[in-house]
Amino acid sequence: MKVVILAGGMGKRLSEETIFKPKPMVEIGGKPILWHIMKIYSAFGFNDFIICLGYKGYIIKEYFANYFLHLSDVTIDLKENRIEYHLSDCEPWRVTLVDTGILTETGGRVKRVAKYIGAQTFMLTYGDCIGNVNIKELLNFHRTRGRLLTFTAVKFPCEYGILELSETEEVEITDPPQKKENWICGGFFVVEPEVLERLEGDDTDWDSILAELIKEQKVAVYKHYGFWYGVNTFKDVEYLEKLWNKGKFLWL
Repeated sequence: MKVVILAGGMGKRLSEETIFKPKPMVEIGGKPILWHIMKIYSAFGFNDFIICLGYKGYIIKEYFANYFLHLSDVTIDLKENRIEYHLSDCEPWRVTLVDTGILTETGGRVKRVAKYIGAQTFMLTYGDCIGNVNIKELLNFHRTRGRLLTFTAVKFPCEYGILELSETEEVEITDPPQKKENWICGGFFVVEPEVLERLEGDDTDWDSILAELIKEQKVAVYKHYGFWYGVNTFKDVEYLEKLWNKGKFLWL
């Protein structure tokens, strides 16, 4: 089964890093976010990836084109113009890299890679979210529900106190609603090929397709209670880097 990853956005809120590279190439523990996402799927035996490129997509192409060089010890024979890779282990990945345009919307990006997906069920996720989602359990859940699409819902805690404002201008600060079920869509979709027919072109937004399917009651929701984190700011990168340095690989 193919795994489609949306990796074409500009990541403006993370401009400290994304001025030089696409957001999915921002590193955690010396590895791009994209690598971490792929490792999540690979852990469950899903190794066939289609990556939707956009902003600075050539950097992602160069990363995978030179993957052995990044990963291995090498011997470079200048006289013979030959490189020998000393590789003992490597991910069993098949990676299709597709330029889907700089300004293309998320649904449009999926539309552009449809020819590589074919008429089969596929997985889809964002290029900036990681979590210890049980991918096989997610897939089994989707198959038992018989819907066109399943998305993973995750709890999203609010880190700030909430202001309660009355009409008399009295202010009360309450604790963050950590214990409430603040569910959001965390990506990690399973999608039937019929959904591809709804994608009209580059201006199609994936969220609008999702809303359309929800309205038609053709969506199942898989609740994930474990670790999940979206990378939007440099603060998020620092947090995940600290976890990595402490050996707390909560998403792998």
